[in-house]
Amino acid sequence: MNPKAAIFGALAAATSFYALVFARSLWGMRGRGLSAASLATGFVTNFFDTLGIGSFATSTAIFKFRRMVPDELVPGTLNAGHTLPTIFQAFIYIAAVQVDVATLVLLVGAATVGGWFGAGLVAGLRRRTVQFCMGGALLVAVAAMLARQLDLFPAGGAALGLEGWRLAAGVAGNFLFGAISTLGIGFYAPCMTMVSLLGMNPAAAFPIMMGSSAFLMPVASARFVWKRAYLAPVALGLTVGGLAGVPLAAFVVKSLPLAALRWLVIVVVGYAAVAMVRSGWEGEGARRVVS
Repeated sequence: MNPKAAIFGALAAATSFYALVFARSLWGMRGRGLSAASLATGFVTNFFDTLGIGSFATSTAIFKFRRMVPDELVPGTLNAGHTLPTIFQAFIYIAAVQVDVATLVLLVGAATVGGWFGAGLVAGLRRRTVQFCMGGALLVAVAAMLARQLDLFPAGGAALGLEGWRLAAGVAGNFLFGAISTLGIGFYAPCMTMVSLLGMNPAAAFPIMMGSSAFLMPVASARFVWKRAYLAPVALGLTVGGLAGVPLAAFVVKSLPLAALRWLVIVVVGYAAVAMVRSGWEGEGARRVVS
């Protein structure tokens, strides 16, 4: 069997598994119904995610400004809601970009295992802990976006795969990135930086980033769903809106002059980071009660 066909088969199985878990959870959906705000958030953030801006930090900023999601449920809602649109992106990028299959499989597997452990820890955190961690994650996202805007990312090399100690470092790094991504820090920027520092062609980072997110997110999101550590109506809005935004960006728009928009996103996400940390500083830190 063609290696990429095997990857697509495994990804299809992961998608089916998560779609079933997510659909079953929605039968008992509580809180507000599906809203225009959540649909619009999913559409806009996944549209720009497909074009390279990212969805987690921008979604978190919107949640904070509009008070759409309780702070302690933000990580779970982000993961649960963005999983299927991210998988859609992965199918597109893995098919389009060449990369060494062994490197892809090992790094994706490491990220998936990291996501499983990370989600189990994050889903039970206290509100104040989540607020401080999310605030820190947003500040890291701002730093990554600034580095990209100022062309400070490492240039990378020409390799399409990793060997020896570089492969071991890549596996360890992806495990860590998979674990911390469940907090909402985003996977793309640290993964892109790592593979470039290890001498890979930055273009080869795209299937690794997308593939890692596509495999780790169903696993991590399933844990958030099982523990009910997410807001189901908003997650559903992110999914439905996102599944409309991804193909529009990938197949119709394809590219936009995004430099000015990235500066706006940096300012908005930076403000949301400060607001999240301030909420944690002023809050009571009560543990979330899972019903």
